[in-house]
Amino acid sequence: MDNKTKGNMNKANSYDYRSEGNGRKKGKYKTILIAELLLLLLAIVGIITFAVLKGGYFKKNNNNAGNNNQTQGGGNNVPGGKDNELTPEEEEKKRLEEEEKEQQEKISKLVEEADLLAMGYDYDKAIETIKSYGQGYVNHTVLTDAIAKYEADKAKLVPLGAYESVNEISHIFFHSLVADNSKAFDGDYASNGYNYYMTTISEFKEMMKQMYEDGYVLVSIHDVAHQVTAEDGTTKFVPGDIMLPPDKKPFVMSQDDVNYYEYMTGDGFASKAVIDENGRPSTAMIMDDGTVSVGDYDMVPILETFIAEHPDFSYKGARGLLALTGYEGTLGYRTNDKSSPTYEQDKEAVKEVIKVMKEWGWEFGSHSYGHRNMGKVSYNFTIQDSDRWMEEVGSLIGPTDVYVFPYGIDIEENIGAYTSDKYQYLKSLGFNYYCGVFKSPWIQVKDEYVRMTRRPLDGQAMLQFPERLADLFDLSKVIDPDRPALK
Repeated sequence: MDNKTKGNMNKANSYDYRSEGNGRKKGKYKTILIAELLLLLLAIVGIITFAVLKGGYFKKNNNNAGNNNQTQGGGNNVPGGKDNELTPEEEEKKRLEEEEKEQQEKISKLVEEADLLAMGYDYDKAIETIKSYGQGYVNHTVLTDAIAKYEADKAKLVPLGAYESVNEISHIFFHSLVADNSKAFDGDYASNGYNYYMTTISEFKEMMKQMYEDGYVLVSIHDVAHQVTAEDGTTKFVPGDIMLPPDKKPFVMSQDDVNYYEYMTGDGFASKAVIDENGRPSTAMIMDDGTVSVGDYDMVPILETFIAEHPDFSYKGARGLLALTGYEGTLGYRTNDKSSPTYEQDKEAVKEVIKVMKEWGWEFGSHSYGHRNMGKVSYNFTIQDSDRWMEEVGSLIGPTDVYVFPYGIDIEENIGAYTSDKYQYLKSLGFNYYCGVFKSPWIQVKDEYVRMTRRPLDGQAMLQFPERLADLFDLSKVIDPDRPALK
């Protein structure tokens, strides 16, 4: 074997390390390339999946946003698209539908408001309310039908309802209602007085329930008799012509001493009159833990609740008459104490409460300043007492023409015409209605004034003189079982 052949054989049998390095390098690049392709493929799949899942959301929001995100000349980001645009005919149809809806809502609201007035026997105002829609009311059957019904119901009314004369109209009255029997009737020195002169909340509610069921309707004392002016300019008082259905019986209601005196603190009574968070007249009561609760703790809010449930219990929005003294403030606010750090604040609070209560139909009267027997005091005392009431209370509640005698004792014993100087002074202050107490209804309508007696609906009347209340309700269902026997 020659050397050339031997060299070729050795060359053929040897390992080429350079070729091996190149091969390894190429395999490595191939592996990396495959891995990158796989990652790219996974990324593409992820993007497609995300788009599919989220596509509906973006489309929905694009639709809600209208044309805000549209590309130029298109809708919903689709060039040239007009998915949300309406034709002129569709726009007009939509406008008419919206107008019809607004019109029906206005009509429904008017009828609801008018129906409430009609339930309170104020048919004239109910008709005015319907006609406030405008001349076009005649084109709506629901409005013309409502007016026809009001006119038909109004035609059935008669003066004084079931009564022949204003002399039959009862004027009932209460003191502060007992909100917590366990405190008022706990046997202490004040319990006997509460038992005699107060009424519990449960008794008051049962009384109202029975009177409502028996056809009684609450009216204002100014409905019972009112002042008229003749052609020559002279004035005089005449009996009212309260128009009610033939089975309804008008009555007046009042409450004395709505001042929440200091001696009542902690004995289960409200502490002051307030306006609640809904703008409704209410009362506040101090609870055992010292917190103050606002709710139906006395006559005013309880009657409001009852009337809200029975609108036909109130004649033309009538409420009760509150008789106020002044020697311990007004409505639970100590407006009699000028040295109090909250004196000015309390006066403003009273004005606001009075304002709202008047808007709800409540009326106010004087019960004198010092709650003295006005039949026995002197003329000079009458002047001093009345002037102080006008200054401290009258200035807060505004004008009133009702004077409610303390203890129900009239300034004159005779039942003829007033002639005393006491009357002349009270008349000069603007008082035209004078209220005493008697066991049965009695009214005197004179040219210059009106006298009307009231019946107490307290513990003494219920337990000692039940026969005096038999025409109003069944006492066996009224008297609170917590009420003790009279001592």
